[in-house]
Amino acid sequence: MKKVGNHNSISRNLILSLALMLTISLTSFAQDAAPVTAAPATDVAATPAAAPAAGGDAVKGKELFNANCAACHKLDAKATGPALRGVANKYDMAWIYKWVNNSSELIKSGDAKAVKIFEEYNKSVMTAFPQLSTADIDNIIAYTSEVKPEAPTGMQISNGGLQAKDENSISNNVILGFLVTVMLLLIVMLFLVYNMLNRIAASKGLEIPKKDNSLLSVWRAFARNQFLVLVSSIFLLLASGYFVYGYLSQIGVDQNYAPIQPIHFSHRIHAGSNGVDCKYCHSAARVSKNAGIPSLNVCMNCHKNIAEVADTTATPEYSKAFYDGEIQKLYTAVGWDKSTQKYTGKTKPVKWVRIHNLQDFVYFNHSQHVSVAGIECQKCHGEVQTYEIQKQFAPLTMGWCIDCHRKTDVKMEGNAYYDKIHKELSKKYGVDKLTAAQMGGLECGKCHY
Repeated sequence: MKKVGNHNSISRNLILSLALMLTISLTSFAQDAAPVTAAPATDVAATPAAAPAAGGDAVKGKELFNANCAACHKLDAKATGPALRGVANKYDMAWIYKWVNNSSELIKSGDAKAVKIFEEYNKSVMTAFPQLSTADIDNIIAYTSEVKPEAPTGMQISNGGLQAKDENSISNNVILGFLVTVMLLLIVMLFLVYNMLNRIAASKGLEIPKKDNSLLSVWRAFARNQFLVLVSSIFLLLASGYFVYGYLSQIGVDQNYAPIQPIHFSHRIHAGSNGVDCKYCHSAARVSKNAGIPSLNVCMNCHKNIAEVADTTATPEYSKAFYDGEIQKLYTAVGWDKSTQKYTGKTKPVKWVRIHNLQDFVYFNHSQHVSVAGIECQKCHGEVQTYEIQKQFAPLTMGWCIDCHRKTDVKMEGNAYYDKIHKELSKKYGVDKLTAAQMGGLECGKCHY
């Protein structure tokens, strides 16, 4: 038989041609099927506002509202007091001036409107604002008279923000189905081309050269060399032991563990943007072994009047609507009706997922580190003020704790408890400052008992 060159080169050329055609067709298809992008977020806020009431400045009014009114009032929802959007259409300005400057005096005078509001809102006394001039009140009223911005038509709000809605756009499932179909057709065509070339070669009496399986010959040569087999076996045993030890040493180490909680709590917002001290919520850390999970009553100290977040709080990943929904979960759990500003008595437990969990044979006391040693929370828990989702920052292994004890100096300022032992050990070690390790921080009984 006559030998001929490997016909796989022909099939390779066909494959490259088909791939080039497929790439060109998919590129043009993707350009035609590109979905309509969302309009800029600034367009939503471009809704025309009503003319400011009494000639006030709405911009200055917003600043005054946030500084004086936002604690008890919202524009479009009831809080401790009524919603204030459009309040100028309900009462005349002369009455509003009196009410803002001294609502209690107006109630005592027997004014029907004042008494009605006082009775309707559980006889909550409004703070008097005698420092606000009529011009200041005009500015606030101008801000409350602005028309509520609405989302433009053709848009729908999702957790990620605004998203365009186009009936003519092609869904991802359709595109994916098209790609799968094209790939299947390509496989079938390659199979047919391969069979056709084999038939042509057989009909012309051509012999297709067979490849020499060199890999098998290499393994045979390796198996015959006892020295190489011995060295390779020792290497594989050592490597296996190394990786097995590394795997076993990581059991129970949950560094960077960040579970999804039943209610999304953003440390970035609370500890970061709002500057809430860690020990305000985790007050037990100062006096107890455990830091504790704050009760929902602590949350309600603020969220009784904060039913929604500021617009600037939203991120590309979490929208304002998402955060407001999480606050509503809190209300559902404690049984708070924000419309009536009363507790319903219907509560629902929140099943928080524990993040930091030491072994049962390890003793750790928060108060000893927080109150006595003066260690900052970030030392062990990381920069929590930047975390959107709380995670385990440190490995919490024995080696990590020992390393910290060896490097951390004992704070003596205002801590007379350690005066005597500090002086004695300082002379013994010839140092000015002692580490926790030098004061017995490496004794087994300190953490294991």
